[in-house]
Amino acid sequence: MRTPRRTALREPYELLDLVGAELGASETRVVTQDEVDRFADVTKDHQWIHVDVERAESGPFGGTIVHGFLTLALVPRLLEDVLTIESFSMGINYGLDRVRFVKPLPPGTEIQGVAVLTSAVRLPGGDSGTGGVQAKASVTVEFADDATTCCVAEILFRYYP
Repeated sequence: MRTPRRTALREPYELLDLVGAELGASETRVVTQDEVDRFADVTKDHQWIHVDVERAESGPFGGTIVHGFLTLALVPRLLEDVLTIESFSMGINYGLDRVRFVKPLPPGTEIQGVAVLTSAVRLPGGDSGTGGVQAKASVTVEFADDATTCCVAEILFRYYP
């Protein structure tokens, strides 16, 4: 397990100087089978590899696995553990670039997020010049016990002053 570490900034513009830097590692998190089942209910994805514990034991993964999109949905939460910005009026998830589900995640397994800031640019802000910052981080969701990759996603986010 990596030691959790956070980057704390006063304002979004400080991101401009951190491109290429590792922002830190999140606290560990466990996705439960109950969360998988509830996600299946919301998304209507009740495929047996996710929700049928008995059948999945004899399936290709030896048990149920977390939906890839549930793992992906955790990325902003893991990033929140890693990056704190004290002063901003609004932050939004702007999108995703590359996403890969590298290795299936069994429910009950500890994971961590590790983030590297890959880009940061000022957003146009009209006459005031205070348009905010758009940043991209590569967030790797790792198995906490051995740091192997479960999922990797390039997430774009915006902070407005």
